[in-house]
Amino acid sequence: LETLRTKYHDYTHIYTDGSKSNDDKTGAAFFSNLVLVIGVIFDTSTRTTLSHGIIVLLLRRICAGGICTSTKRLDGQNIIITGCSAGIGKETALDLSARGAKIIMACRDTKKAEKVATFISQETGGETDVIQMDLSSLVSIREFSEQVKRKYSHIHQLINNAGIMFAPKSQTVDGFDITMGTNHLGHFYLTHLLLPLLKHSEPARIINLSSRAHWRGKMDFEDFNFEKRDYGLLTVYGTSKLANILFTRQLAKEVKDSNIQVFSLHPGAVQSELGRHMPYPIANLARNGLQLFSKSTAEGAQTSIHCATEAVQDDLLYYTDCSVGDPSPAARDDDAAQKLWKFSENVINLD
Repeated sequence: LETLRTKYHDYTHIYTDGSKSNDDKTGAAFFSNLVLVIGVIFDTSTRTTLSHGIIVLLLRRICAGGICTSTKRLDGQNIIITGCSAGIGKETALDLSARGAKIIMACRDTKKAEKVATFISQETGGETDVIQMDLSSLVSIREFSEQVKRKYSHIHQLINNAGIMFAPKSQTVDGFDITMGTNHLGHFYLTHLLLPLLKHSEPARIINLSSRAHWRGKMDFEDFNFEKRDYGLLTVYGTSKLANILFTRQLAKEVKDSNIQVFSLHPGAVQSELGRHMPYPIANLARNGLQLFSKSTAEGAQTSIHCATEAVQDDLLYYTDCSVGDPSPAARDDDAAQKLWKFSENVINLD
């Protein structure tokens, strides 16, 4: 066991500096401790325990999912990422900054974002720009887009990363369901406002983060805000993620004559702040009991990075683990995608 402890010391030590999130540190400690516990419980020899450790390591690697291997540079690109002061958004910003891109951080909490921006610039030497934006407020989104338009003549990528999950039933300041309003309508409106900056001769990309949970989604345009239906948190979240893919599907048609590629993606089951609204027992289990089977924030960012670098727009418009994924039949419904687009335009009162 002492040999095993030494062998995995470096693995745990990797996560002791400030560049890694608490989720990553917890995951590393959980992994190394799990291997030691296996050895103690079964009173096995060092060699057998090492074998168990290798099995656990292989299982962990499988759960980590696809890894973006692209070495593509993004020098000169201006990239907007929503919700990148933590989690996979932060990891995405860190990676793309290291490739030479200027990261425009659209975040609600600017004090937190400024600290992350400083960290990213110190790590990569890249430029960052923090601009306040609250996705649950149409006024805030409009003010953000106006600031961007004053400062930048070109945007090369828009990564709609931010989102909420399992939030208690409530409304945005504009009267929309908090989950549907934030996860779908907020990004729909932001994308609409920034399209003029994305349409230029240089290639551009729009990336919408969805989730495998979209399979649980049920679009009902007569009850978009879940005022009549049962407010099942997984159904509400899944419906917002279904909307992300349908939005992407119609967006591809809207920009087909431009130089813009569009993507939606499932990042995987990731240990991040996204689950902060989970009931305590479930959140505690997810944080401490399922570390082996969940991705770290860096692993969860890999498909976003892949879509920002090497991915090519596919007819399914949905990626997972750095490859084309399998969206639900409801997510492939072109009529629903068009209807959602028109519905969203109407409720936001777009011209």
